[in-house]
Amino acid sequence: MAANTLPQGRKIKLPSINWKPISRWATIIGAIIFVMWLGDRIGDNPRNYAVVTINGILIGGIYAIIAVGIVMINKASGVFNFAHGAMMLVTAWFFLSFYNTDQFDMVAVIGLVAVTIGLFITMSDWRDITKPRRLIIGAVAGVIIVLLMTIQGNDWRLIRAIIGAMVVATLLGLCIERFAIRPLMGQPVFTMILMTLALDRIFVGLTNFFFPSIDSAIPIFSNLTDLGLPRNFEIDVINVIPQIERALRIPSDSVVVFLLATAAFIAFILFFQYTNVGLSMRATAENQVLAQSVGLRVRAILAAAWIAATLLAMVAGVLFGGGNSLGPTMPGLALIVFPAVLLGGIESIGGAFVGGIVIGLGQTWGDQLFQSEAGTQLVPYVILMIVLIFKPDGLFGQKRIERI
Repeated sequence: MAANTLPQGRKIKLPSINWKPISRWATIIGAIIFVMWLGDRIGDNPRNYAVVTINGILIGGIYAIIAVGIVMINKASGVFNFAHGAMMLVTAWFFLSFYNTDQFDMVAVIGLVAVTIGLFITMSDWRDITKPRRLIIGAVAGVIIVLLMTIQGNDWRLIRAIIGAMVVATLLGLCIERFAIRPLMGQPVFTMILMTLALDRIFVGLTNFFFPSIDSAIPIFSNLTDLGLPRNFEIDVINVIPQIERALRIPSDSVVVFLLATAAFIAFILFFQYTNVGLSMRATAENQVLAQSVGLRVRAILAAAWIAATLLAMVAGVLFGGGNSLGPTMPGLALIVFPAVLLGGIESIGGAFVGGIVIGLGQTWGDQLFQSEAGTQLVPYVILMIVLIFKPDGLFGQKRIERI
């Protein structure tokens, strides 16, 4: 037998290496190097970075609302909704259309409301359309909605736009669940993920066909001074950071957008925690078979989850369009927000808010440090990689152990 061969059946046992201490020390050393580099970049003028920090928190409020909508669908059906950004774009464009127009085709408006109410009544079963009580309630609600959607005058255009966009968002959520997601129930999750990717491309194509392909602002925050708000809020931090010689100026529209986004998040939390529909969504998200066995109407609950997610997409799209602009790049926001979802935990609604703030801070700080859009294009995905390596379940995610 040759000297460099082993007898048959024998194995070479290599020494094992404990990589945990190595990775921990590598992370600490990398953090120290980054902090030293960061301090050198900031220099003696931290004013810009104080402004960037505040702007990152304000932008993070929008990201948090987007992340909550994605988490909602994931909790209800276990699917990452890649069409969320396109849903934001579609509903925001309809909001702007109702906001700028007071002349409507009554036949089209009545048809839109009738189809929406019909699908809403039959969320779980087509036979529900024959129940007289539901028909009467639906007819009365339809008349009120049509009147609010077609009311004329500039003083009513905000109400008209909100009601019209909510109707479109409800119809969009119902159609997605009824005609795209429900036929795939029982199929592999990857199939439904591909369906959401297809819906994203379809919605983007339709908006490019029917709406302008240029950036447009939603002028809902243009008259804040008429409400008694200043054009800019001034924050005095001279006593906190001596290097800053004058107060920081933050645009009032950015502050209002953040406050409205936070209010929408709190309202959704209250709805999800304390209403019967919200509790039913939580039960269905845990176990659909068990929820159905105790009498819950799982189909209707899943449809309600898609309606809630689409309404959240509408809120995020309108707020972002009012604070920034509405255009073809809006669907890309959902891709930026996915790291926020994973950072907070894909099943944690509170974690989605925290993740949105962190991603907003990382993005604005990256743009300032690199003096380019590297923060927008790079930092969220670097955070995503770090989260997947060191905390795959997220900061507030639940660890699930499957026993075989």
